[in-house]
Amino acid sequence: MQSINVDAETMEWMPATPFYGPGASFAGKDIVQLKVLSDRRAEGGGIAWLVRFTPPDGKVIRIVAVALSDEHIFGLDGGRGTKSGAPLRAKGNYGLNPKGKPHSAFIATETVALVIYNGEPDAIRSLDVVDKPAA
Repeated sequence: MQSINVDAETMEWMPATPFYGPGASFAGKDIVQLKVLSDRRAEGGGIAWLVRFTPPDGKVIRIVAVALSDEHIFGLDGGRGTKSGAPLRAKGNYGLNPKGKPHSAFIATETVALVIYNGEPDAIRSLDVVDKPAA
């Protein structure tokens, strides 16, 4: 088996709509983008990517998903929030959604995370952009 080495700094961000669905684009702008670091699903492995969420001003990206394999998430910048958009988890936070686990995320600030699946990526049930509640 060959090692995989990539320079994530020089990779271009690509639209995430193939994985996250049409909700990953809002008003003609890609609000969810990926850098696929490795994809070994064809060999029975998993997929690893950097994901960047860029919610529009005054909005929250709301994701509801089910883990199709163990999902490891490590926050590199920004972080998840509450339904109202208040910060909840910041960079440096690690999470694991085990296979079969329904879960959600609310993202109100630009966020970058390393996401590693040991098989198939999540089944996205919905990805919506909602108004951030008034403070």
